[in-house]
Amino acid sequence: MGFFSKLKESLVKTRKNLVEKVEAIFTGRKIDETTIDELEETLILADVGTKATADIIESIKQKVKKGEVNDIYSIKEVLKNEMINILNSSNGNLSVSGFKPFIILAVGVNGVGKTTTIGKIASRFTSEGLSVLLAAGDTFRAAGIEQLEIWARRSNSQFIAHQKGSDPAAVAYDAIVAAKSRGLDVVIIDTAGRLHTKTNLMEELKKIKRTIEKVMPGAPHEILLVVDATTGQNALRQAQMFNDAIGITGIALTKLDGTAKGGIIFAIKKELGIPVKLIGVGEGIEDLRDFDPREFVEALFS
Repeated sequence: MGFFSKLKESLVKTRKNLVEKVEAIFTGRKIDETTIDELEETLILADVGTKATADIIESIKQKVKKGEVNDIYSIKEVLKNEMINILNSSNGNLSVSGFKPFIILAVGVNGVGKTTTIGKIASRFTSEGLSVLLAAGDTFRAAGIEQLEIWARRSNSQFIAHQKGSDPAAVAYDAIVAAKSRGLDVVIIDTAGRLHTKTNLMEELKKIKRTIEKVMPGAPHEILLVVDATTGQNALRQAQMFNDAIGITGIALTKLDGTAKGGIIFAIKKELGIPVKLIGVGEGIEDLRDFDPREFVEALFS
């Protein structure tokens, strides 16, 4: 199955929650204040977010005034174009260039698929001929260290870990020093997804970031937040929290295949201005892909 078909299939629940409800609103009814209000409510309930929804509704109202929107097909076209515009602004893919080693700091709460996402990214880079080192900065969970080591083996990456409970900033430091001396291309640093309190976690991440900056000025070059699409608005809150603490440069949105809340992708981009760089639509290594806004919206509406 090609990726577009897989993406289309993974968006079935979101399509039902969003596109099919939009179709139901306008089928056999005229476009007026009542139906546009219903559309607004549908978008918000589908996790598209208040800012993105406001933009879409404003655009539709303007086009209705000009007589450019008069049936369900033109409504859907406007919706598609507005959604692509929201996602397109300052979108960038995950590419490692300009720095050696290129440092990626991966963050996110437990249970979002962070370690697996790191493993899949590492597999992609090594298959492209890059040398990768994985650093087990989630020293809070012994299982987290073991899981990352398994991914290091699977992806033909090098691996650095300290014992459980050790200082994650020291792991990051050692990893970068090792990568520099070995002439490696990429370092991906895993981090804890929980400590006893969220403030502790954020302070821990700030410390790791400061350590990385000291050992390699200008790094980390990518701070990638992994979020689980099935959590909807909670994903937006997590993105806000991590962004406030350490400044997120990109998002990997996982588990799109299991959710009706795929609309959250628009809310994250519009409310926080952080580009979604990777999307996960299944278990396979090839199911984590660069995010393409047009492809995503076309799959959602097809």
